[in-house]
Amino acid sequence: MSNRAVLEVIALDAEDAVAAQAGGADRLELVTDMAADGLTPSRAVFARIRAAVDIPLRVMLRVADGFAAGDIGILVEKAHEMRAAGAEEFVLGFLDRDGHVDLVAVERLVAELEGCPWTFHRAIDRAVDRDALRTHLAEMPGLDTYLTAGAATGVDDGIPTLLAEAARSGRPGYRAQIMVGGGLRLDHLPRLLEAGIDAFHIGGAARPGGWSGPVDVAAVREWRAALDG
Repeated sequence: MSNRAVLEVIALDAEDAVAAQAGGADRLELVTDMAADGLTPSRAVFARIRAAVDIPLRVMLRVADGFAAGDIGILVEKAHEMRAAGAEEFVLGFLDRDGHVDLVAVERLVAELEGCPWTFHRAIDRAVDRDALRTHLAEMPGLDTYLTAGAATGVDDGIPTLLAEAARSGRPGYRAQIMVGGGLRLDHLPRLLEAGIDAFHIGGAARPGGWSGPVDVAAVREWRAALDG
């Protein structure tokens, strides 16, 4: 069923990946160190996950907590390393100290990705001007998704923004898919689906035991059923 909503699940290791795929995930976001909100995983972990599942993997490109790019040289090196290991999809997003998109960092990394599809992640929820950020990124090669809760504090507060942005779908700056994540709950889904939003991202919601425990097949299956129902 090609028009079903996309369900993306955060995976920290191959065990997570296998459980998420078994539960019906369409795609995985690969990160390490959730205490820092998700950094680039090791090449070895990527390779193990790639060998364990056959759904698309989006690899986080982030080397420090927060939304500053940090050392761009290291980021470019990580991107190069992941591309060499076979990674084909990525997640990134950086702001400058004033809360505007860090175009220098984004452009450097995107050049390294050579047209690979990528997600601009929740840095958009910390931007001083979301619309300006989208305008600046509108022509970036490969950008096909915004991961957003609509607000820095999460989906509860972000729903009005998410609905407004969904209504602008297809306009310049709004052609990339909206993927909702960040405090997302099952009870949020009806309103979001009704607005035409068709991509969803879960991390903690797939882990009833918290981040120290693995992805739970049944939890992912419950989200899959809610999206398909």
